[in-house]
Amino acid sequence: MSSNDTPASPPAEPDTLPVDSPFRSERTNRDEAPQYVLPLVVRIEKAAPPARTDALRTAARAVLVMLCDERSVGEGEWARLMRDWQDARIRKVVRRARGAEWRRAAALPGITVTGDEAEVRVFPPVPLDGWPKELAKLQVSGTDLDDPEPPAAPDPSHPVLWLNPELGMSAGKEMAQVGHGAQLAWWELSETERKAWREAGFPLSVATPGPERWRELTVSGLPVVRDAGFTEIAPGSCTVVADHPALRR
Repeated sequence: MSSNDTPASPPAEPDTLPVDSPFRSERTNRDEAPQYVLPLVVRIEKAAPPARTDALRTAARAVLVMLCDERSVGEGEWARLMRDWQDARIRKVVRRARGAEWRRAAALPGITVTGDEAEVRVFPPVPLDGWPKELAKLQVSGTDLDDPEPPAAPDPSHPVLWLNPELGMSAGKEMAQVGHGAQLAWWELSETERKAWREAGFPLSVATPGPERWRELTVSGLPVVRDAGFTEIAPGSCTVVADHPALRR
């Protein structure tokens, strides 16, 4: 599921967004830059699909792993692409694969991140109209997943990516959104805080709060993801709050 990050109408509280936020509704200098997308592929085998929450956690961790991989920073082979992608709108697209499709995707340059059951492969950014054929053929739809059992309560000592309880999103859409949330938290952390999170293996939870708690979170000063509204939900909708302990006020 794609998340385009160029809202078609202003979010409810535009003044809460930084001037250079990739989620601002009006055109910014980010729109003048070449536009790229970060591809993520989730492995969904018919006989053994992953649990929904595990897939979401794994997608968020995959984004973080890509952000700090040695190939993505400094003079690394993906560094220019990563810089260009982050200088524009931070678009992400989640597609699914199984069997031979997964094997072909896994042969491309990228990073596979595993969860308890889920496998998500993240690839260096590609131009909006320049997808590798092995990835372009993969389906965006069909990422509906369930949790066989209620997920465990989030550990408040670790980052929590809170999902809006009032929105109904597909698993693929939510994977893109929690990836945005993890990235916004990463951007706001100090180098010391980033190092600690990375060395711990990027522990995090994904959870859905009650409506009252959600309202508190959205005005808490924590990073908030607002969606473009091109797929599934209304433009400017708050989808995720990134609750990292180091960012709590």
